[in-house]
Amino acid sequence: MSGAGLRAVAEDEADIRLDRWLRRHFPGLTQGVIQRLCRTGQIRVDGHRVAASARLAPGQSVRIPKLPDAPAAAPARAPAAPDSTAREALERMVLYRDDQVIVLNKPPGLPTQGGPGIQRHLDGMLAAFGDPRPRLVHRLDRDTSGVLVVARTQGVAARLAAAFRTRAVAKTYWAVVLGRPVPVAGRIDMALLRHDPGPGGARVAPAAADEPDSVRAITDYRTLDHAGRKLAWLELLPQTGRTHQLRVHCAAIGAPILGDDAYGALPMEGLSPLLHLHARRLELPHPAGGVLAVEAPLPPHMAATFRALGFTAAPPCPPRRT
Repeated sequence: MSGAGLRAVAEDEADIRLDRWLRRHFPGLTQGVIQRLCRTGQIRVDGHRVAASARLAPGQSVRIPKLPDAPAAAPARAPAAPDSTAREALERMVLYRDDQVIVLNKPPGLPTQGGPGIQRHLDGMLAAFGDPRPRLVHRLDRDTSGVLVVARTQGVAARLAAAFRTRAVAKTYWAVVLGRPVPVAGRIDMALLRHDPGPGGARVAPAAADEPDSVRAITDYRTLDHAGRKLAWLELLPQTGRTHQLRVHCAAIGAPILGDDAYGALPMEGLSPLLHLHARRLELPHPAGGVLAVEAPLPPHMAATFRALGFTAAPPCPPRRT
């Protein structure tokens, strides 16, 4: 038996769920055992019964009962050799780094996470940064480029994830769309509903606000430039973070994003068929204090489209923490 006693929550463990904190300190614990110990009051935080999903704060005291010893572990395999190719690719993406975070400029076509048929993805590449392995705190679609932040420790990841959940992060996207929205600026407040699309189809559709399983989604937008009535450059400010929100909202106002055939965009002769959606800027509370703002340059295919259409984009501002 092991583990009996009190443990304090460390500063870098702020906002971690209790069950994840327990598995971090006691890897042999299963989720079922954790839930049973919480339900019966054997695990307590500051003397109180809590759910396994409760989030912890620095300095809190977690009471741990005597725990069964974990089964003997299998012999450890030798660590894999560092992936120098992945490390080089990651270094080319780095926009900013410090002891808490690394901010990357994700290229289009690179999935953020793995899935069926996906062999190479950003989450898997992060191991090339070494130990401790940086952790994702938010996502970008495979074909969306731009600013993506990862945390250097579990505690920082929890705090940043909380910032994204509570809308404390300001996100700015650029898109080239077909048509010219009318009005040229405004707010799209439209519920969305996920469904089974079939191969290559749309995964999200507009929905009535009272439709079961729909979620509210809000996007502010403004037109920064346009090429006649055929194409426009939009700045998109999502106020919520729903799957495919920007893509569906643009299509819903009659301005699908160039390259987004899943949501009704037809190809334009002479322009890249890739998705023209770029996470231009991220402004977030820095875990060590202040606000960090980072901007990403356009990916090559969008830069080429801007040149072809005569759109002039200012270079990204240097990363700034205030």
